[in-house]
Amino acid sequence: MTAFPFDNSYARLPERFFARRTPTPAEAPRLIRLNRDLADELGLDAGWLAGPEGVAALAGNAVPEGADPIAAAYAGHQFGQFVPQLGDGRAVLLGEVIDRNGRRRDIQLKGSGPTPFSRRGDGRAALGPVLREYLVSEAMAALGIPTTRALAAVATGEPVVRETRLPGAVLTRVAASHIRVGTFQYFAARGDAEALRALADHVLARHYPEAAEAANPYRALLDGVVAAQAELVARWLLVGFVHGVMNTDNMAVAGETIDYGPCAFLDAYDPRTVFSSIDRNGRYAYGEQPRIALWNLTRLAETLLPLLADDETAAVAEAEAALAGYAPRFEAAYHGGLGRKLGLGSLQPDDPALSGDLLKRMAENQADFTLTFRTLCAAAERPEATAAVRDLFVDPTAFDTWADRWRERLAREDRDPAATAAGMRAVNPAFIPRNHRVEAMIEAAVERNDFEPFAELLEVLSRPYADQPAHARYAEAPEGGGVGYRTFCGT
Repeated sequence: MTAFPFDNSYARLPERFFARRTPTPAEAPRLIRLNRDLADELGLDAGWLAGPEGVAALAGNAVPEGADPIAAAYAGHQFGQFVPQLGDGRAVLLGEVIDRNGRRRDIQLKGSGPTPFSRRGDGRAALGPVLREYLVSEAMAALGIPTTRALAAVATGEPVVRETRLPGAVLTRVAASHIRVGTFQYFAARGDAEALRALADHVLARHYPEAAEAANPYRALLDGVVAAQAELVARWLLVGFVHGVMNTDNMAVAGETIDYGPCAFLDAYDPRTVFSSIDRNGRYAYGEQPRIALWNLTRLAETLLPLLADDETAAVAEAEAALAGYAPRFEAAYHGGLGRKLGLGSLQPDDPALSGDLLKRMAENQADFTLTFRTLCAAAERPEATAAVRDLFVDPTAFDTWADRWRERLAREDRDPAATAAGMRAVNPAFIPRNHRVEAMIEAAVERNDFEPFAELLEVLSRPYADQPAHARYAEAPEGGGVGYRTFCGT
């Protein structure tokens, strides 16, 4: 058996889909972290990966047998402005493996040196963003949200220059695929109908095989991507996640969360929250994410028009019908999820108003998003625990008047309070990647070469729904509710 049992399919597409590029070797690679559980899931030998040969492969210093390294071509709308050529500027897809569950997974090195798409960049990644993506993507996986995964982080032993000199690192990222809305845009912008059809057929076979049997497979493909994105963004909102840079080149057609650049999680609830330092107009604010997802899907639908029907009018009608499915799919996932967070077993007509009113009061009173829902779990079981929820509101009476209606609604469920609370704890995390904790972890690693905070935080976040009394400090909100916190993309 080879170290990586590659079975590459994307590299067999036409040459204009990518540029073949061998990773650039690192000066002194050193393994920071190996995700042994994920390695086992992928059918890989964790012992070999942690050894000298494995670290060399994970750093880009050696190309494993069976790999076919490529940098993918794609375009994208960046903050609403179309860029006809982007592509993997600092990432190389080594190849694909079939995991133990029969799923095809990409193995990609991120930060492995320049490619033809680097646009004068160095193609490298700084240690801080690598650790952020490793930690947040694994936290998202533990939260049950579709996401790319982190297999390994390797220090390169050489600096990268951004505003200052920073230690470099390479992330090994695992994904269902790295095909983006921007990949379709790349070929549509060039009027390359043959490549567009080849790409759509590849995505059908790889991600939506049931759609290939439909009367109109390309309409079924669009339906599938619309549904996947609607449910994904709903899941983001339900845990307070802000992607930060929802450009079309950062939306994966497989329905996974991808590209953890300036991402962050809400502390005090405010739908206008923006963390990214480059999102000056709030385009990708927390509350804007559902709208932007639909905007991005509309751009995908535009690329598929030549495949949806021979007649343009008929093609537009097909696209519009598919896009019309987004809102009901999102609303069902979002409001159903909010209902479960409040302990409601089935969604009733007045439930969205109940949950919406709570969110409004939270925003007006700077209540912490995660803590409010987590402390509600105990309040559902023991009325005396309500005091802990009230204390999260600037004006506790704002919670009191809402809580009376909530308890009346819970009574209609006719469920045992302990069972209700248990169900709520299964969907309301106690632990998220608190922004101040992530920053402290990065500072320790970058400034002091101390990776213990990274390891400990990663361990805590691997069980987000469990009470972990020994790690209670990781559940605490920052002083001031995190107002003014900013993130940076790290490129």
